[in-house]
Amino acid sequence: MNLLRKILFPLAFLYWLITFIRNWLYDIGAFKSYSFDVPIIAVGNLSVGGTGKTPQIEYLIRLLSEKYRVAVLSRGYKRLSKGFVLADDQATANSIGDEPFQFYSKFPTIQVAVDANRKKGIEKLLQLQNKPEVILLDDAFQHRKVKAGFYILLSAYDDLFCDDFILPFGNLRESALGKKRADMIIITKCPQDLSELAQQNIKEKLQVNQPVYFTTIQYDECVYGNKNSMHVETLKSESKLLIAGIAKPKLFFDFLKSDKDETLVFPDHHQFSKQDCKQILAKAKGKKIITTEKDFVRLNGLLPNEQLYYLPIKAVFLNTNFDKAIEDYVGKITRNS
Repeated sequence: MNLLRKILFPLAFLYWLITFIRNWLYDIGAFKSYSFDVPIIAVGNLSVGGTGKTPQIEYLIRLLSEKYRVAVLSRGYKRLSKGFVLADDQATANSIGDEPFQFYSKFPTIQVAVDANRKKGIEKLLQLQNKPEVILLDDAFQHRKVKAGFYILLSAYDDLFCDDFILPFGNLRESALGKKRADMIIITKCPQDLSELAQQNIKEKLQVNQPVYFTTIQYDECVYGNKNSMHVETLKSESKLLIAGIAKPKLFFDFLKSDKDETLVFPDHHQFSKQDCKQILAKAKGKKIITTEKDFVRLNGLLPNEQLYYLPIKAVFLNTNFDKAIEDYVGKITRNS
């Protein structure tokens, strides 16, 4: 893989040039960006996958949904539907995508919609009788047809964008210069004991003027199935099968895995087939099957309820003033609308 990326290095320069010109045309107004009066927070990254967007969106939902009518708008990656879809009782992971379905299932008081055209998606949401007061754009940092009011750029602690290179030589969707569009930067998946000195060193390495925040992943104390739950510490003593179809499953495996466990890894957003399920059950040999929350919404109903469990996660901030920055932005826009 590393050799192939070196061979593709000339294509990386071409890709850089294309993305640079595209961003420049938006910056000078040759390509039109559309703004809206409602507070819009875009959460995204410069790299491809694995930065923890889903826990961050969920954090914002918890922070804002008690005070405001919140909507989440996503592209709905790998969904089987087309165009604008507003999640309802008939929604599934196939119809709207795994992450949007996870949001809809966990937060019944919010609106969840999908549309590859974010401008049209926002317009549709604002036409609803009970229109949202805040819109969260999932994975929309490069979607420049919409000009969000606030941009949050995520970068994983062990894979900082300043250490990476543009596709296909590296994993960046665009040049690291894209960081300038962010209103704040969040370094995700940090060690829980990351010192203030280490945080300061990362800030200096990023070479940015925006506020930089740090989060860590907090796993739930229990795993959950459709019928039962089980404490993680009890589970760790059992032999089990761990399954992950996410971009970077190492933290998930490290948290749960013991020497007696088996693991299976699938591609990110993998659509599980009947053959996949046969493989999973054959490897599980009747043992419990533990997966991520995002994978559970795709596996639920395909595997026996008594075997299948998922482990929820949350983003937890090491800084204490993130909430105020978001609440100040939303409050200011809401008061002025």
